[in-house]
Amino acid sequence: MLLSLRSGIPSEIAWAFDRLCRLCNNEQFLFRSIPGLTNTLFEWPEWYVAQSATHLPGLSSLFATPSAEERKRRHGLEALCIMRNAAAVNESNAEELVNHRKATPLILSALHGVRPTTDDNVEFLLYVTDLFQYIAPTYTLPPASAPQITSPLPPLLDLIRRTSNRSLIISSLTCLHLLFSNHVNSSRLTANSPALSTSLLYLPLLSDKVLVDVCLNYLYVHLSHPPMAKAFLLHPDMPSALKLLVTQILSEQIVDTVSIDIGGPIHTAPAQAVLIEDHELSKEELDGLIALPEPQRCYEWMKLMFVAKPEGELTQVDFWNLYKDVFVPFQDQFHLLVASDVIKNVNVVFPQAQAMVLPGPPQKFVVRGVDRRKDDRSNERFKCLWDRSGCDSSPCGSASELYEHVLGHISSVEEDGQSCLWATCSREPLPKSHLRAHVLTHLPSAQPLPKHPTQSDTITLPSPQHSHPVPNPTTRPLPPQKTTLSMKKPITDPPSSSLTALLCIRILFRTSFTSIEAAPRADADHFGFPGVIEEDEGMNVMEDGDLSDSEQEGQRRGRKAFVGVRKLLEGVQIRDEALMSWITEMIQATLS
Repeated sequence: MLLSLRSGIPSEIAWAFDRLCRLCNNEQFLFRSIPGLTNTLFEWPEWYVAQSATHLPGLSSLFATPSAEERKRRHGLEALCIMRNAAAVNESNAEELVNHRKATPLILSALHGVRPTTDDNVEFLLYVTDLFQYIAPTYTLPPASAPQITSPLPPLLDLIRRTSNRSLIISSLTCLHLLFSNHVNSSRLTANSPALSTSLLYLPLLSDKVLVDVCLNYLYVHLSHPPMAKAFLLHPDMPSALKLLVTQILSEQIVDTVSIDIGGPIHTAPAQAVLIEDHELSKEELDGLIALPEPQRCYEWMKLMFVAKPEGELTQVDFWNLYKDVFVPFQDQFHLLVASDVIKNVNVVFPQAQAMVLPGPPQKFVVRGVDRRKDDRSNERFKCLWDRSGCDSSPCGSASELYEHVLGHISSVEEDGQSCLWATCSREPLPKSHLRAHVLTHLPSAQPLPKHPTQSDTITLPSPQHSHPVPNPTTRPLPPQKTTLSMKKPITDPPSSSLTALLCIRILFRTSFTSIEAAPRADADHFGFPGVIEEDEGMNVMEDGDLSDSEQEGQRRGRKAFVGVRKLLEGVQIRDEALMSWITEMIQATLS
């Protein structure tokens, strides 16, 4: 490829440039792997600049450019494109270009000699400014008294003033931002810089993230120089710029509405009562146990009260208390076992159960492998309440079974006119045929009534000690009122553009409030930031008499501008507490 570039044969040169245009986007491509390639690539842009210096403006609109010249101009653009792309994907290529002896002279001559009057020249200058971005951070501008041809600053400012090409504006502003990031060059900043005007001009284009980000970066570098920050307070566009900076933060913040319960604790219970309960001995079961001799009575009692359950666990105290509560009233007539014998009998009835001591502190004596027998009360609603709730039959399994049971009660009545004996029903006597139909009004539905979709599965109670369920729910006191506080909370950290805008706002705030106590100080609770000179410890607060008239007017305008954006600042939410404290300080200062 190097030999083809130097051959002078148009087809060979075109092939070499086409090949290099493909390779330059590969991060494995290195200039140093082809010695002499960089020197050769620089020759084509140098010719382009030299030709542009002798080219008469407007001549191309009258006469067609010779094909040989057009080809060489295209190769000049291709050479710059190759160097720009190769430097972007590989740091070694960028370093080689920065240190090359032809790089800076080519950039200076191109900025001074090429005018953005044609599309080719605009593209050429775009490549040049992109290359200059690798040199700008360490480049030191010559003194103002030096010849203009030795400085890239005048042509860059002139380029920003004249061009309307978005890409060229972004690249040129980036060059200036990098140049003035070097504090040695900050003295060359001016209050009426075209770069500042351009940054303020395009700052309202919030939808163009790239362009706005470049404008913010330059504005931050410009304001970081204290004399420029003071001068900017007198700029006619300062209030609108401050409002745009706050709007930039607001447009990029992502918040979520969070509800916080500030009321008392809410106590709830299931809407339907628990239908599974521990088994309790019925009167018939108790009568059958009392007369049995020990330990047979204890065995039978355990079979009725407990079931084998591998994961079950009861304390030994619970076992003894349950046994004692049942049989102590009859101990005068029948022998009562001691606690140790009751615990030993567990293994007789439930061989898989095991009495053990769990280590503490405190130690816990348990019996593992058994649990209380449970009674299913789900059919309680199908219990017969005939004979004024005196029917002692067990609950039926369904509504139809209960109806058949009640018909048996009605059939046993000999009189034709009979009152309804269901619970507290006060219906007058009815014939048997009518009574059979009437009794259906007392029977529960086979299926529970459907709930409304908005109805909760729980019932709110006024206190945890309140009994539930109660016979008449309407007598239950009202629960405590639920009080919630809704607030917006940021869910992500602000992007870099918002942070840059915040730094610009912070600089303007410090500059506007330096003569009052509200100005923030860099200490353990506050942060300074780059580019701003901090006051020494012990330095007294600057009095208005120590300021010039223009500085006092600038601070007055700055404070007025911050008062104007206070409502906007109140809407800013930042997750980082340190950064949010900056916003809080600004709001508090404008209230005083």
